[in-house]
Amino acid sequence: MYGDVTEGGDEITAAPSGLLDLLKVAAVVLDAVGNIALWSPEIEQLLGYPAEEALGQRGDLLLVAPENRQKVRELFAQVRSGARWAGVFPLRHRDGTERAVEFRTMRLLDAEGQPHLLGLATDARTVRLVERDLALSHSLVNQTPLGIAVFDNDLRWVGVNPALERINGLPESAVVGRRVGEVLPDLDVEAIENRMRHVLATGRPLLDQQTVGRTAGDARERAYSESYHRIEDTNGRVLGLAMAVLDVTERQQAATEIAQARQRLSVLADAGVRIGTTLDLQQTARELAGVAVPHVADLAAVDILESVVAHETITPVSGDAPAEFRALAVAAGYATDAIHAADPVGELATYGPSRIITQCVREARPVLVERVDGRTMRRIARDARAAQALHEAGVHSYMALPLLARGKVLGTLSLYRTVNESPFDEQDRVLAAEIAARAAISIDNARLYGRERATALTLQRSLLPSAPARREGLDISARYRPALSEVGGDWYDVLPLGPGRTGLVVGDVMGKGVQAAAIMGQLSTATRALARLDLPPAELLRHLDDIAGSLGDAIATCVYGVCDLRVGSCALSSAGHLPPVLASAGGEARLVDVPGGVPLGVGGVDFGTVELELPPGSLLALYTDGLVENRAEPIDAGLDTLTRLLRSPAPSLERTSDALLDALRPEPDDDVALLLVRTRI
Repeated sequence: MYGDVTEGGDEITAAPSGLLDLLKVAAVVLDAVGNIALWSPEIEQLLGYPAEEALGQRGDLLLVAPENRQKVRELFAQVRSGARWAGVFPLRHRDGTERAVEFRTMRLLDAEGQPHLLGLATDARTVRLVERDLALSHSLVNQTPLGIAVFDNDLRWVGVNPALERINGLPESAVVGRRVGEVLPDLDVEAIENRMRHVLATGRPLLDQQTVGRTAGDARERAYSESYHRIEDTNGRVLGLAMAVLDVTERQQAATEIAQARQRLSVLADAGVRIGTTLDLQQTARELAGVAVPHVADLAAVDILESVVAHETITPVSGDAPAEFRALAVAAGYATDAIHAADPVGELATYGPSRIITQCVREARPVLVERVDGRTMRRIARDARAAQALHEAGVHSYMALPLLARGKVLGTLSLYRTVNESPFDEQDRVLAAEIAARAAISIDNARLYGRERATALTLQRSLLPSAPARREGLDISARYRPALSEVGGDWYDVLPLGPGRTGLVVGDVMGKGVQAAAIMGQLSTATRALARLDLPPAELLRHLDDIAGSLGDAIATCVYGVCDLRVGSCALSSAGHLPPVLASAGGEARLVDVPGGVPLGVGGVDFGTVELELPPGSLLALYTDGLVENRAEPIDAGLDTLTRLLRSPAPSLERTSDALLDALRPEPDDDVALLLVRTRI
């Protein structure tokens, strides 16, 4: 390739070719007898002799060591007779050192037919470096899995490596001289050529540019990462550009899968926060539907078996029997008539054994319908009209998941896709099943609580235990003394939680009379039900707070603790209640600073927990305000008296309980609940 020829004044200069300039190819001409006739500036740079010293000299005498001269003369004779010779030969530099020189020699004839010898020479070390670089480049280009293409300044293919031939599905001969759009019409040709023009114009590389499409090498849609670099020679002349192409389909799929996994974890975390905030069955169902839409489905329905809603014994659905469901929640991610095709909330519906919802509870496993057809739609919808409505709404994929908790199927979560064009797949099933499993536990907790609460409502008021439960390792004494005027809502309880673990509760419902006693009974029963779930004290109080809020204007204070004799500790949480008193076997007593909490029924504030050490002989006193409060003096005085009395308790807890009541409330105008617990020595 010739350099660009430019004219400046009287001189005509040519920009040197990049490769020749790098090699510094030198020329020397010997006449018929071996004298130097021509001596180029490059040979002067290579060997150090200026032209005035070299011209006219015998080449072998000036440049060749004596031991090599005979060999040179033989080669000279061969070339003069018309042969060519190429190789490396040592020549003497002007400084006395030897230089390995790469030679290409040939015979030239002048106008009179006299032979001359032309030698083209360059530094052999430079040639070896160039050869090494070329070999390395050739090896990399031809063996790399990276597709490489070279384009000229007109954006036409100049060459491609084998990897890009495989990606394109075309040999190099089929693309050279053509534009991208002529070879790969299914790619975004405009975007690709715009990038190429930008790189040619600015010289700034573009890296990791994404292209998605099909080539002749693969009919499937693939993802490619493309990087563009401008090609220049050593003098900065733009020769074209190179493009490197990497198939990143698998990498993108992996990234997509990672993103989906993170999304699933986010959805599950959201489900953990939003589902089960109360022990209300219908509210829990609404929360479940609200999480399923839009995270998993466009439409969701929660149907619970009627036996669960009615607090009856749950019996498995047999193979040929229908199932009765109560619709508790329906949710849609957008305004759609499909929501009316679901069973109205609160309505009882009976589905035959062939219906998918019945199949789901009967088999206790998910049913995934990837593509809904007319026959399947009739097994999904409650009737023909509902099937038509779901069809018109665009329902194309469906999934029913059992709400399974503690070995019992409680109902189903039905999921529909309409505007989301992707059908449900296995990943959707796994995610939805996890959400359903978490929700089922909350629904079962609500069921257990609901059953206990129904019993409490039937009784209208709960009765205090006739005697506190006996617990190994603990001495327990409890007293309830009603007010002289009317009964209030104070209560206490001792709750067996398992080996070495005991729940302690004392509460006080604000108000008097039958209503306060009824609320007390409900809260006491709820506490027992919640304790069976083995909830931490703060979480138990949070659920009690929700329950109290559902009882109208009910307000109550409560302290709940879990004593664990296995580790000698007690965890306490308080809902606006007076502080417990902890007395040691050594005669010290103090008020326990439990993190403050608002009374039950107020809501909106979290409850804290304090951990106490209970070494042998520790005495813990829980009580209501009726023990320490009276109209004649501030409550601090009563608390001081209680603390002082517990520094020197009676030998038995029963006598201690009596002594406290006699000293503090001989004739109470408010009811009193007192619970004393001492760890045995």
